Amino acid sequence: MCGRFVSTNQPDQIANYFGADAAVESLGENFNVAPTHDIYGVVQGADGTNRVEAFHWGLIPSWAKDRKIASKMINARSETLAEKNSFKGLFKKKRLLIPMDGFYEWKPGAADGPLNTKGKPLKQPMFIHRVDDEPLAVAGLWTAWKDPEAAENPEASDAGDQWLHSATIVTTAANETMSQIHNRMPVFVPRSRWAEWLDRSNDDIDDLSTLFVPTDDGSLTMHPVSTDVNNVRNNDPHLVTPL
Repeated sequence: MCGRFVSTNQPDQIANYFGADAAVESLGENFNVAPTHDIYGVVQGADGTNRVEAFHWGLIPSWAKDRKIASKMINARSETLAEKNSFKGLFKKKRLLIPMDGFYEWKPGAADGPLNTKGKPLKQPMFIHRVDDEPLAVAGLWTAWKDPEAAENPEASDAGDQWLHSATIVTTAANETMSQIHNRMPVFVPRSRWAEWLDRSNDDIDDLSTLFVPTDDGSLTMHPVSTDVNNVRNNDPHLVTPL
């Protein structure tokens, strides 16, 4: 899975990198992005242009009665995208790219190493990023959910306030590099296939699914970081500093 990541680039920087328009105000630097936070996503608009917009991290399906389900839908397994009702329609029509500086994963602790408060081996957080430090382009799905409480509020100043755009990260089996610490990893979309993934008119899920095969091209590197990242309230540059 992918449960924490780093996002420090501004909307105009992301837009420039992905060849898109910046359609959102800055969310600020975040060295400890966690589920339910707002995140950036690159998505194709109805006019065919790519835009950088803000999304709630944790998918809220259109049929959901409230937003509580979001915390359970931060990731979507690529192997079942075309099967699950919550994802198959989105897989065809509502795909996005989620830019990341890098992400965190926790390496299992050694049996003879330090223990946590529950007496179990303490896991070591690792920061994974590209060797060249360029942004990661992570595959995701998005949807729009109408908040029933906002819809019933006659004081709502804008009908747009009734809608919440949310997203989930697509994951796949770990490649050789990632398998050292976890059996899953995000799906990274190469630059050569960004347009294909974002194209709203492309519903060839068989071809799109070829992106989900884990490959190891040597572009990723990782290093241990402070356990301060375990607490979502911690949010500053020292979280990615190598120990």
